[in-house]
Amino acid sequence: MNLKIHKSNERGKADYGWLKARYSFSFANYYDPSRERFGVLRVLNDDIIDGGGGFDTHPHNNMEIITIPLKGSLEHRDSMGHTSVIRAGEVQYMSAGSGVTHSEYNASDKDSLNLLQIWIFPRTKNTPPVYNQINLEGKREQNKIQTIVSPTGGENIIGIGQDAWLSLLSADEGKEFTYRINKPGNGIFLFIIEGEVKTGNHLASRRDSMEIWGTDALSISTPVKSKILIIEVPEN
Repeated sequence: MNLKIHKSNERGKADYGWLKARYSFSFANYYDPSRERFGVLRVLNDDIIDGGGGFDTHPHNNMEIITIPLKGSLEHRDSMGHTSVIRAGEVQYMSAGSGVTHSEYNASDKDSLNLLQIWIFPRTKNTPPVYNQINLEGKREQNKIQTIVSPTGGENIIGIGQDAWLSLLSADEGKEFTYRINKPGNGIFLFIIEGEVKTGNHLASRRDSMEIWGTDALSISTPVKSKILIIEVPEN
């Protein structure tokens, strides 16, 4: 098994006034040739958007985009005709496919919004754009790895156009878990939203990430109460 820890303070960063962003991979004005992607995972941005702030209408294509609000609400509009507000406890998916435009704004004029946005390269290019959104409020199970995105989708699971799986884990102190790879050869990107995660002798803390290749199962423990995002993706 190959494992690498990327510390929170090593992430790229940007301060645009209304937006304070931390980048796990090269993005916008942040470029690190050693941090361009993890397999087909291209972007994991940790954004804090001030009240009233947001991104004007802009285009995307050939990218699978997942947005997870951690605090606050996001107002979304797109060229497919969707207008929605995504709140903490919900997950949004947009397959940009052959091309789509959208805007994203903090739905509040005064309260800040914190979200994670994940970009994954698609399996097939130039497919028709797709939008989906799920609400996990009241459906989250403590101390259980819960899949929220998969290639086939399902009840409270978004379907994605890639052999990728995203899972959330809310764990109490002193718990142990095993994550089993869904597709042989895939890698695991662990992002510690809150708390700490330990695997073997490796410890990662809040906003750190772990990159793991070359295993079919990963044992992790939580020394403290923690919240973790697990992203399983192909190498190419």
